[in-house]
Amino acid sequence: MSNYNYNGGIKNLIDTNNINNNLNQSYWEKKSLSRYDYIVIGSGIVGLSTAISIKERSPQSSVLILERDTHPNGASTKNAGFACVGSLTEIMDDLKTMNEQEVLDLVSARYRGLQLLRKRLGDENIGYKDNGSFELIDSNSNLSNQSILLENIERVNQLLRKVLPGDAFTLCTNDQMKSFGFSDKICSYLIKNNFEGEIDTGKMMFQYTELALSWNVHIKNGSRVLKFIDGNENDSSQLVKVLVENPFSLSNSTLTKPMEFTCKKLAICTNAFTGDLVENIDITPGRGQVLITDPIPGLQLKGIYHFDEGYYYFREKDGCILFGGGRNLDFKTEATTEFKLNPMILNKLYQLLQDHIIPNTKFTVNTVWCGIMAFGKDKKPIIQFNDGSKNVVLGVRMGGMGVAIGSLVGRMLADMILSTDANSSLNNQNTINNLISKL
Repeated sequence: MSNYNYNGGIKNLIDTNNINNNLNQSYWEKKSLSRYDYIVIGSGIVGLSTAISIKERSPQSSVLILERDTHPNGASTKNAGFACVGSLTEIMDDLKTMNEQEVLDLVSARYRGLQLLRKRLGDENIGYKDNGSFELIDSNSNLSNQSILLENIERVNQLLRKVLPGDAFTLCTNDQMKSFGFSDKICSYLIKNNFEGEIDTGKMMFQYTELALSWNVHIKNGSRVLKFIDGNENDSSQLVKVLVENPFSLSNSTLTKPMEFTCKKLAICTNAFTGDLVENIDITPGRGQVLITDPIPGLQLKGIYHFDEGYYYFREKDGCILFGGGRNLDFKTEATTEFKLNPMILNKLYQLLQDHIIPNTKFTVNTVWCGIMAFGKDKKPIIQFNDGSKNVVLGVRMGGMGVAIGSLVGRMLADMILSTDANSSLNNQNTINNLISKL
């Protein structure tokens, strides 16, 4: 019988509407380019560290990172480059809502996480410098009384000696404080943090990406994950399906199905954006506004600085001042994943810079931007299997500490997804302490 219909052309012998061809993918694409042992969603610090940590332990495994943007665009590339273990007032505030052991675990994780970051990438490659880290105590603070301040410095130092190789905080002399030129209003006392430094965020992320590529980790940018489908008892393959937005859907109305990737285990490292993939998760986004000046002739300022319990932070970079923060001025508006500048906060940053940080110094602003952090009901990151799953793990809600703890969290996730037992001792609320014990 002829396959040609003389009245209407070639007969439709294949039901193209129901055939399993996703996004016009070829046999080769589906067989060799869409199947991996492990998939990581998000190419920030945590995602890159997770992928690298998997390859360190299982070099033969295939690992894919799916990144929705041209490069990670949440907090990993937007931060100020502070290598922080915690300021005095930050730790004092933590002790109001966390017990001492939880605070110690978190400080230790930050300290050890920075050690891992530096060892893995190299100080020169990430622009690590120890030019000093300082906290400004303003005249309205409860700590503006010297005897009360010294008492709290000793109290916190004594606690942190359990996890740090020396005293964390030292009160600067009056002459040292005056040499910085800050106004008395924002700096009645100056505290030096002895275990913090600064990094070049761009160099760090470039080096992290290069390291992942050297381990033969595949990275697909412009791949926005729409959803994942966890393997279950009714699925003989037990594979996790990851559905990615079709890049051709905007230009071709017939290619609207999402692309499909499969893996044995999935790591979600999307921080503030995790709510797009996981329901009912305790994450509140926190947007941070940042500016950097043009080079300031004769600028003597070096090191990194915090004030107002860490809500404001500034540093010197390439002869300029980078200044960010002020989220506490407008918590409600800044609790968003929308990348949008907040003129009220940026104006406050400008005013503080002009009147109190470099008074009597002319400057112009070169660039402004914002990044998105993730917070929750407590300060501990979420490191766990997703809703009882044996195949999907979460490493999210870094609480503004991603630079410090992100590498450790990635190593933790690698341990979890390479384990066959989802009920292992790693899967509990004491994950940070478990991780520290493994270093």
